[in-house]
Amino acid sequence: MLPPIVVVVLVLVVAAIVGALCFYLGGENRKRTAEAKLGSAEEEAKRIVNDAIKAAEQKRKETIIEAKDEAFKLKSEADKEIKDRRAEVTRQERRMDQKEEALDKRTAALERKEEELKRRSETVEARLDELEQLKLRQTEKLETIAAMTKEDARAVLLKQVDDELTHEKAMKISAYQANMKDECDQIARDLVGQAIARCAADATSEATVSVVPLPSDEMKGRIIGREGRNIRALETATGCDLIIDDTPEAITLSSFDQTRREVARMALERLIADGRIHPARIEETVEKCRRELEIQMKREGEKAVMDLGIHSLHPDLVKLIGRLKYRTSFGQNVLNHSIEVAWLAGLMAGELGINVQMARRAGLLHDIGKALDHEIEGSHVQIGVDICKKYRENPQIIHAVEAHHGDVEPKTTLAFIIMAADAISAARPGARRENMESYIKRLETLEALCNGFEGVESSYAVQAGREVRILVQPDKVSDDQVVLLARNVAKKIESELDYPGQIKVSVIRESRATEYAK
Repeated sequence: MLPPIVVVVLVLVVAAIVGALCFYLGGENRKRTAEAKLGSAEEEAKRIVNDAIKAAEQKRKETIIEAKDEAFKLKSEADKEIKDRRAEVTRQERRMDQKEEALDKRTAALERKEEELKRRSETVEARLDELEQLKLRQTEKLETIAAMTKEDARAVLLKQVDDELTHEKAMKISAYQANMKDECDQIARDLVGQAIARCAADATSEATVSVVPLPSDEMKGRIIGREGRNIRALETATGCDLIIDDTPEAITLSSFDQTRREVARMALERLIADGRIHPARIEETVEKCRRELEIQMKREGEKAVMDLGIHSLHPDLVKLIGRLKYRTSFGQNVLNHSIEVAWLAGLMAGELGINVQMARRAGLLHDIGKALDHEIEGSHVQIGVDICKKYRENPQIIHAVEAHHGDVEPKTTLAFIIMAADAISAARPGARRENMESYIKRLETLEALCNGFEGVESSYAVQAGREVRILVQPDKVSDDQVVLLARNVAKKIESELDYPGQIKVSVIRESRATEYAK
């Protein structure tokens, strides 16, 4: 009996031999199978290649046939196109030949006409030479007969024609001017009437005195003070005269300067309400009231600017506008007058298609110089112009301010509007007042100025001094001189007299023939 380990070894050897034999037999089987599959694939590949070769050969033949057909078609079309183009070229050649023949014929005709024109030109030049010679001979004969040279005759003829044209031109200009004046006057009256009707303003006049009511007559003594020291302190601090008379429970403040009078009124009312009246308290109260009045004037200026809808106005100008509330001209409050002029100017500017805001601005600033004319030397017009230039106002507004009293000739529509609005505001009933003596003196001065001109028989101031009618001696003043006399009188009135608004100058010349039947 064999040992167990030998048995195991033998079993392993037998198993190894059997595994090797099986592997060998399997490999041979797989080889035969692969060789069989490879042979089939090669045959199939050969078959596919043969089929592809046959298909390609068939496709090549078909493509060659199609290409030959396409080439034949293209050749036929090209032959046809060449044939058509040759026919077209032939037709164009025939047309060119025909045009060349026509051009040759036309050139020959033009050459014949040119030769004919040359002959005619030579004939015309010869005729012109003959006519020039004939004209010279006739001119010499006319000069001999008329005893006048050609230049003299031309001068006489030109003068005659010039006189006739001047007369006709003068007649037409006169007619146009008369027609234009009538139309302009009517339009101006309509505009002014509309502006006046649409602008409602109070007719109030400023006085030179203010009345302060007192709670009792006993307060008069306290205001006067011991030995009059209180009243003297008030008059010294305010620059106003205090009139204490028999009027019960009232004191009158008198001053030409409204600002001083307003400061005095405010201070006196506060002192009366406070009850402490002595020189130190008076000076303190007056100074405080003066500062408050400055603030109040600024507010008045801001209110006027806001009511008129004017923007971007310099703050210093607003202060000056507020100061106009305490300035008067012939009893008319200057601020109210300026606001009224601004409204009137805006209304007229709207009717004329002018900038309404600029017109209102110019109307409000036209008398701005009156706020400082008592402090600065010069007319209120020049002061106003300087103020507007200082604060860089629009040049049109500056020109309107400068021209609103005729100091310079107005050149813009805005300037004429401001002049008209200023005259309307100043001349309306109740706007201004003068005392009787100055009124009568002004009218007498006006008539005396008119009577001082040569040839004036008499003159009459009518319409409250708004018009002066001058009667002239017809044997000393001709119709042409009437116009010059009216202009000279108007210029002298402007230069020598001070008056509100404007004055109409009417010169009347009347010729009379008198005879007596006996």
